[in-house]
Amino acid sequence: MNTNKIQIKFLNSDVKNNNIFFPEYATPGSSALDLKACINKKIILSPKEVVLIPTGISIYIENPYITALILPRSGLGHKNGIVLGNLVGLIDSDYQGELMVSLWNRGMKDFCINPNDRIAQIVFVPIIRPEFYIVKKFKKTTRFQSGFGHSGI
Repeated sequence: MNTNKIQIKFLNSDVKNNNIFFPEYATPGSSALDLKACINKKIILSPKEVVLIPTGISIYIENPYITALILPRSGLGHKNGIVLGNLVGLIDSDYQGELMVSLWNRGMKDFCINPNDRIAQIVFVPIIRPEFYIVKKFKKTTRFQSGFGHSGI
């Protein structure tokens, strides 16, 4: 198993005949790859509505020390209020189904999703799988149990 090779499968016959849905980096410095809407006609997403959009692809990461995160596109979120319905999508290494994107219009206007629109982005990150062991108590730190604003504004 090569740790940096991810298997990809095209699920839609339209996708198989051209690589328009192949995830791509928008710029040489991009950390995430764009995912596109694999739909046949435009979808109007009304305010407060959530819709599940297919991407036409599935991936198989295989390596249990890698996961994929589906994230919103910052421009869609800031300018149009379009974010992910589940806020972040987590793709486990053994998942092989179609990548679906839950889009939520938290804005005030209808938003149009056209075929092939870039709707989300996917980033691959390493995973640490810790081993737990039971202790009677922790070594006390300066922070100890303080949380939720303990350091001030």
